Amino acid sequence: MTRIKAAVCTEFGAPLRLESLELRAPQAGEIEVTLEAVAICHSDIHFAEGAWGGDLPAVYGHEAAGRVSAIGPGVSDLIEGQRVVVTLIKACGTCPNCAIGKPTICETPGTGPSPLAREDGTHVVQAMNCGAFAERLVVDQSQVVPLPDDMPPEAVALMACGVITGVGAVINAGRLRAGEDVVVIGAGGVGLNAIQGARIAGARRIVAVDMTQDKLDTAMAFGATDGVLATSDAPWTEVLSILGRGADLVAVSVGAIPAYNTAPRYLGWGGRMVMIGMPHSGAMAEYEPVVLAYMAQGMTGSKMGDVVIRRDIPWLADLYRQGRLKLDDLVSGRWSLDQINEAITDTKTGGAKRNVIVF
Repeated sequence: MTRIKAAVCTEFGAPLRLESLELRAPQAGEIEVTLEAVAICHSDIHFAEGAWGGDLPAVYGHEAAGRVSAIGPGVSDLIEGQRVVVTLIKACGTCPNCAIGKPTICETPGTGPSPLAREDGTHVVQAMNCGAFAERLVVDQSQVVPLPDDMPPEAVALMACGVITGVGAVINAGRLRAGEDVVVIGAGGVGLNAIQGARIAGARRIVAVDMTQDKLDTAMAFGATDGVLATSDAPWTEVLSILGRGADLVAVSVGAIPAYNTAPRYLGWGGRMVMIGMPHSGAMAEYEPVVLAYMAQGMTGSKMGDVVIRRDIPWLADLYRQGRLKLDDLVSGRWSLDQINEAITDTKTGGAKRNVIVF
């Protein structure tokens, strides 16, 4: 057992508590990673608020970077000291979905007992198979990808979720083709990466829609060609005027029901909507299905950008090293683990792209 410091959620909606926990050694197929950085994703905040239920006490955090510090039996392609990005995507590699290249919806990822416990033996949940709001973690080898040492740990951490979710939603799930028009609703961390994905894929126009002008200005810096405030009565009319027609692809990067209710209004004939943002459990959206049927429009969900991490993350890392993918500019602030509650509060104000805990 290794003693580590972690930020533990003991009550939904309450501040996280720093505790000393026991982390067991990696077992077959697992590795231990000593963390260098972990980003704060809105999903971590929603989980800690109880939006989707779950058991407590728990350690959240799932956008992490670090170095391999111990290796369990059966792991042959990783070495100690290697820099890795740690994701929540735990895949068996053999179920029907894994076999057709969809590990993000693995049918049998396995949960198993958590490697975390309090000193008195109390079980502590390793949330999302990561538990990265901690100094170290133990994860399955399928969850990590080696990355170059010359990449800053903050940039590596961002590739674990926000970047692959946004870019992948547009390119993998949305199947964007060069020359198509894209609308991205929500210009937060995931939305900015959806915009980057649309730019990389060669979209003709990329229209960002958000509630604040500051976020629209940021979206333009990340590749949006136009920005429209969502505060008007019918922002889709301005978007249709800009495009001259309905959009080919609308990516909803926020979990707000009003955004989901209005998203189909931006679509053109044969257009498709990609659902990325996750509303709270029980929240319902409304559509007029006859319009979607008549105009041959479609909707699809996208979990973690439909990525294959050992294929997509090295590709995106190379784009970053070429200067074609912005990662450093996504970091709004750097905090210590002791400051995690302040970092979460800052994230909840909506102004931060990504706050990062640096070890």
